[in-house]
Amino acid sequence: MSDPVEAEQLNPEAFREFLERSRSGDDGPVVMLNLLAMKPDGGMEKYMEYGAAVAPILEGVGGKMIFSGTGSSALIGSSRDWDLVLLVRYPSRAAFLGMIGSPEYQAIAHLRTEALTYSELHPLAAGD
Repeated sequence: MSDPVEAEQLNPEAFREFLERSRSGDDGPVVMLNLLAMKPDGGMEKYMEYGAAVAPILEGVGGKMIFSGTGSSALIGSSRDWDLVLLVRYPSRAAFLGMIGSPEYQAIAHLRTEALTYSELHPLAAGD
């Protein structure tokens, strides 16, 4: 089983790019692709607790979950099997950063970490 630190390992270069884009004049809507692998004993339940706690915070910054589903094996390529896949839309990268930096979010963030063995978070911008 992975350690909680690995489940939430930040990619410094990608985060720096995300920050730069949030500060630019081109900070339009962003959809965050969440790929989540749960701990086997109680991870999904803990994540549902996190989901209930984060919902009003998400709504407060203008965010909205637009898809939630179970993962499956990759048809092309080799990847891990994900227990849960989420798409969450934010009005901007700045809104996402404001949410995760808020005291309300910081008070519940441990629930997400406690639920996961591994996760990936990919910001997606609409194409032309």
